Formats: sequence, structure tokens, C-alpha cells
Amino acid sequence: MAFDRLFSPMNIGTMTVKNRIVMTAAEFSLGQASGKPSPRLMDYYEERAKGGVGLIIPGFCRVNDMGGASTYTQLAMSHDYHIAPMAEFARRLHSHGAKLAIRLHHPGRQGMASATNSLPLVIPIAERFPGFVDTVFKCTPALLALEAKSLCFSMQAPSKCELSKHGATRIHAMSKREIHKLIEDFIQAAVRCKKAGVDAVELHGGHGYLIQQFLSPNTNLRNDEYGGSFENRLRFVKEIITGIKERCGRDYPLIVRLTVDEMYSRIGQPGKGYGLETGKEIAKALKQLGVDAINVTSACYDTYNYWLEPTSFEPGWRKYLAKEIKSVVNIPVIAANVIRTPEQAEQQLEEGYQDFAASARAFICDPHWPEKAQSGRSNEIRRCIGCLNCIRSFMTNAGKGKPGECALNMSVAREREYESMPRDGWGRKLLVIGAGPAGLTAAQTMAMRGFDVELFEKKERAGGQVTTASACHLQGKLYWCIEDLMTAVEKAGVKLHFGKELSAGEIAAMRPYAVICATGGIPLKPRSIPGLYGEKVFTAPEIILGEKTLKDSRVAVIGSGMTGLETAEILCAQGNKVTMVEMAPELAPGTWFQLVDDVMSRIAPYGPEIRTGTKLVSVEDGKIITQDAKTGKKEETETDYVVLSLGVRPADGLAKELEELGLKKVYRVGDALSSGTIADACHSAYDTAINIR
Repeated sequence: MAFDRLFSPMNIGTMTVKNRIVMTAAEFSLGQASGKPSPRLMDYYEERAKGGVGLIIPGFCRVNDMGGASTYTQLAMSHDYHIAPMAEFARRLHSHGAKLAIRLHHPGRQGMASATNSLPLVIPIAERFPGFVDTVFKCTPALLALEAKSLCFSMQAPSKCELSKHGATRIHAMSKREIHKLIEDFIQAAVRCKKAGVDAVELHGGHGYLIQQFLSPNTNLRNDEYGGSFENRLRFVKEIITGIKERCGRDYPLIVRLTVDEMYSRIGQPGKGYGLETGKEIAKALKQLGVDAINVTSACYDTYNYWLEPTSFEPGWRKYLAKEIKSVVNIPVIAANVIRTPEQAEQQLEEGYQDFAASARAFICDPHWPEKAQSGRSNEIRRCIGCLNCIRSFMTNAGKGKPGECALNMSVAREREYESMPRDGWGRKLLVIGAGPAGLTAAQTMAMRGFDVELFEKKERAGGQVTTASACHLQGKLYWCIEDLMTAVEKAGVKLHFGKELSAGEIAAMRPYAVICATGGIPLKPRSIPGLYGEKVFTAPEIILGEKTLKDSRVAVIGSGMTGLETAEILCAQGNKVTMVEMAPELAPGTWFQLVDDVMSRIAPYGPEIRTGTKLVSVEDGKIITQDAKTGKKEETETDYVVLSLGVRPADGLAKELEELGLKKVYRVGDALSSGTIADACHSAYDTAINIR
């Protein structure tokens, strides 16, 4: 495919972007407490510039240190001392032909209260004593505990309104003095960006952050000139735009990222917030104010899955939003419509849905996908599978002073380390047993290090546990990671053997330098629970893979991790009456909330019985016996079948046999080491492989 539109230049105001590809913002906590770009942050974005992107919009950039922080290590343009380091950042991206737009941001009711009024105290100490920030992060659990109890400063918001589903636990309505001060902060930040040689600025008016909070009747309940009517709700962003255009010049490119539909109707709350028709009116008003492009997005933290989609959402599902905005404005429209391939991007440009194809996660997963597409190597692109490990890891790691990570791209936030990977294999033979994500990642890494790698898989097809996961409803895209890893290992020169199971003796006879066992896991059936080996007791993979089909029956699903939930969904769809039994006090303990929300939105209409805090005691003929974890009370429940989803235990028998034969360098990775996600499998494999000496 030629990708003629994708690689054609286009202007945003006076800025010429070399192609139609935009890396839109995703915060990864790569900066410094001062707000200056760290070497690691610049390495991260420069790698994407090398990869051929036209325009880069980094993560959140705060305009105010007192109450505008979302993390302790985000970018800032709140002081003049930010100008010089930002200029260096811009120069590095410009050296590869990429343009830089800085996203100016304030979180409002979705902010981090622990940073409110404290960050200005941290910055000067952190500048003198870099290790001080590590001390601050050690206090994170205590700070979060205080926030949970609302023992914290309040975050600024347009008005006293309902709290966000995910965000600050205390908010206050901004005074007019606070509003005017913050408008000036936005303007001054834009002026500093221009002085630093930044090509454009973008105002974050999406995802429920402060600018959008002023636009929404759900969060803006003011009765003065900054609230009430449409014109009044627009006033906050209008005064910011007007000020930037006056101070920076009408020709300085200004973009607004805009939620054009809050998507409350998607979660059963129609009429709340605003929908697409209001979004179109906002876009038209922004164009009249002199905005040079609209970066279309949707939703807020209350409707998280409708802007940061799980795997189940189809690529391009919300492209209609961009087309509707494009129909009412005659300025460029940027949109991140779950774009996963250059073919999809080219088609959406060709069909007129948008003018620029944007994505954050596609660039996290593969920073070089544009140059791969342009050079005719689209088959080598590592596609994002929508597993949400990026946001999960960011949200988990931000409070620890660590960056986010990608499930599949091991170079994220360690670009220099990855590039300088030791090439010390010297052709020594290395064997990998198992072709799931862990085995394939290990094989690719060791081949890149220069080992002579052979991979053996007893089945005829690669995949491991991903084969099961991708067979679940709407989860087929998970298998992309296996397809793309197969392409990578083949390119790296790994010798592949499928349908071939080696014994420990055969492996030892090959005299390998090392053996990496990626032999997966085996579904758990605890012998301590009577009745689990009965004829009417199955494991989740048997149901998911269609080896056992149950219809119009009473089925108890034991365990509610993601596999258990997806199994329950299949069973419900087949007409069964499902009872879900979970020993923990909540469903899917330890699972990222978006994934749970996603699958439960499809399960809930079937009305399954859900029992949390309940332990399975035994399985008997036609019933199960459970016990309440708190009261100890036992209960009998009639059921026709039982399906177990209790996780897996490592299938490490081969590794043990090899060790018994005296092999010294035997390594377990993935589920053969410890049960986990695709991200856990890939990272355990990479971390093991990179350290084999």
C-alpha cells in the first residue's frame, strides 16, 4: 500500500507537518520534579521522532505548580527556568524532522491532591538533592491513605459538584481570583513555549480535565459569568485562547484537544453532561476564536473506557466523532480513533474522517511504525493489543517514581539501554522451550544478543496461554502480539520447530549454553477441595476453547479473575444460569478496573448471581458447598456443572529434570515461573534474557 495521504505534508496554521501522523499525549512520568525534561524523557520522545512521526505532543504539561500537578514528574512550563531545557528538547526532535506541540493542562477535580501546595516545596530541595524525590515517593502510600480519607488539600474545580469516579477526594469551587490567575498561567506557559522554540501549544479540553469541566453542565454549576449558559461555560477557555493569541501572535499555532461527547449515555446516564451536538457547537466556537486545529477525543474519567479503550473495542469505532466535527469546521481535525495499522490510518484519511491520524498507544508499542510503513515493512509493525498495561503501569508506578511500561515493547523508558544491549552471544547455542509470549520474547532478545537460538514448541501453533485468552469474546486482537512476535523472531534468525516436544535427555544431548523454559502453566485443581475431579467439573480453558459446551444449565464459575469473568460471559451467552463465586471481597482482585468494567458491562444484563467473600468448600452431586469468609456460615447451591478459574501453576517439570541432569543455566520465564498477564510474561522473559551471562 502506498500510503499517499498518510505521508503527505499538511499545515496546522503556519506550522507545516511533514506527514499526517501525530503522536498524541500519554503521560508516563518521565520528567523531573522541577518540570524540566529529563534525559530519559527526551530519549523516549526522540526515539519516536527517529521513527518518522510528524508531530509529537508529549504528556501533561502543568501551568501551575501549586495546584495543577497530575504527577510529581511531569513536564511544566510554569516558570522561566523551564524555557532553556524545553528548547533543548525541541532541538532534539527537530533534528529528526518532527514538530513539537506542548499540551498545557490542569486536572481540576481529577487531580492529585497530595501534590497540591506541596510541589513548590519539593522542587528546590529536589534540585539540590536528587535523591530527595525518592524519599517523597516512599511517603506515597501514606499520602494516598490521607487522600482516601479526604485529609488533604482540595483541588480546584469550576464548582462544587460530584466527585470524579477516579480523582480527588476533595474539591472546591474556584474563586474569580483563582480563575483569572489560572487563565494568566495558561497564557504565560504558552509564551514560554514560543520562546523555547516549541512549534505549537495544545490546550487540554478533554477527558474531564479542568478546561472541559468548565465546558460541561455536569461539572460547571456556577451562576456567574463563568457558568450557566453555553457562552458563559465557554468563557474560561475563550479568555485563555484570546490571551495566547494576543501575547504569542495570531500566527502561533494553537490546538485544542476537545472531548466532543462525554459519553454518559454509554454507561446508562443519557442527558448527563453534554453530547456530540454540543461538542460540535464548542468546536465551531473554538474555530471562531482562532484555534488552528481540533484534536477530537471523547469521555472523561467517569466514562474511562470510551477514551482509553480496552481490547474489546474495534479500531476506528469512534471515527464518526471526528467526521462530525470536520463537517462543521474548516480547520484541520486530528483524531486518535483507536488506530492500530497504517492501512487503517490511510483509509480514514482517504474517506475524510480526519486530517491527521493520531495515536499514543501505537507509538508506545512501536516507535518506528511510520518509517516501517513508509519503507514497505508494515508487516514488521508491533501492533498495540489494547491490554491497557500502559495506563495500569503508569498509574501504579507514578506514585513510586517509576515510569509506565508497555506489555510488548521492552525499550519503553530505557531506550539507551535497549539500544546498547550487549551483543555477546558469539553464536553460542541457546534453546527456548515454548512459543507463548514469554518464549518468543526471550528468543528474540537472545537472538539480538547474538546467540544461535532454537525454539521448540510441542504444539503446531505459537500462542501459549494467549491462544486461550484471544478465544474469549471480543479478545481476538490479543493474538496480534503472537503474530508480531513471530515476525520478529523470524527476522532475528531464530530457528523455529513446531509440533516438536523434546525430552530433558534430548535437550542435554544438544549441549546448549543455556535453556529458557517458557513452558506455561497448568490450570489449578486444588486436591484440598473435594469433588474437583468429578465428571461435571471443567476448567475455564475447556469452556473458552469450545472443548466443552454447556447450554441451558446451572453453572457455578469458581474464581473471578479476568479468565473467570470471560468464561462467565461465554456461559451466560449460551443460555446458562451462572453463579460466580469469588473468595476475595471483590470481583477480579488485582485486575485493572477498566477491564473489569468492560466485561461486566456485557455480563450484567444476563443477571448472574455474584458471590464475593465466598469460599468453595466442596463439589458434590448436583450442588456446591460454599462458606462465607466472614461469618463461616456454609451454604448449599444446586448446580449442574462447575467451571474452575483458579489460575495456573507453573508447568516447570522440564526445568526440574534439566537441573537434575546437571545443566547449570536453566531459566524459567512467564507462567513457568509465575502466573501473570501478557505483560508479566514478556517482561519476565526480557529481564531474564538480558541478564544471562
